Amino acid sequence: MRPRLLGRLARHAVLIAGAAVVVVPFLWMFTTSLQTRAETYTNDSILPTSWHWENYVTAWQAAPFGQYYLNSLVMATGIVAGHLVLDALAAYAFARLDFPLKRALFTVLLAALMVPTFVTIIPAYSLVASFGWIDSYAGLIVPRLADVFGIILLRQYFSTIPVELEEAARIDGCSRLGIFWRIVVPLARPAFATLAIFSFLFAWNDFLWPLLVTNSDDLRTIQIGLSAFVGRYGTSWNYLMAGTLTATVPSIVVFMIFQRALVRGIAMTGVKD
Repeated sequence: MRPRLLGRLARHAVLIAGAAVVVVPFLWMFTTSLQTRAETYTNDSILPTSWHWENYVTAWQAAPFGQYYLNSLVMATGIVAGHLVLDALAAYAFARLDFPLKRALFTVLLAALMVPTFVTIIPAYSLVASFGWIDSYAGLIVPRLADVFGIILLRQYFSTIPVELEEAARIDGCSRLGIFWRIVVPLARPAFATLAIFSFLFAWNDFLWPLLVTNSDDLRTIQIGLSAFVGRYGTSWNYLMAGTLTATVPSIVVFMIFQRALVRGIAMTGVKD
């Protein structure tokens, strides 16, 4: 009994240490957001020593953060919708359909995961500029409507669904698209939830691409807006942390709501070929 208890205590100690590593940066952000600018350079405590809640009001008034939030929400929603639809259709084709060079194409997709994103930035920007999509929602959303990671994730999950269910539906006269919508999609909800969370976090926290394709405050996202607190002669850390903490709230809320679906989706997504 004692070895088992010691093992359990050791596991909990490791988990608590890991949780502290994650929580302490957020606590430091919260503490800094409540300080004056002078205190941010002299106070080294991670616990709040002053309570200047007006920093949040000042941070929101420093730039049109309401518009930034709206732009981020529109961009994230469009990207998530694109991933759920386009990635799912491509993944189902790789999981169930037979077509020439199927394995070769899937191998190419796997290899594409190893290509750094920065390598594709210049070609993607050139295409967006040639279409006249600079400083538009189309420029923010369309180039990222599909994602290799989402295709592979859903393909692996679709492969675990018994093919006998689809064959029974075909016997009953259901079309291929009907099978996908009425059988595959309901059974793959955990995988869809996992992909939606990852896609939302990726889109919401993206900085480089919105920085390149937007020029005006009417289209800039929340992550770009946070740069308003970085000046030539210094950084207003208290306002920057207030804005950053506010910007992280949607990501935390989405993760907390879909946490169980995320864990279930990752756990049930195998590597069946």
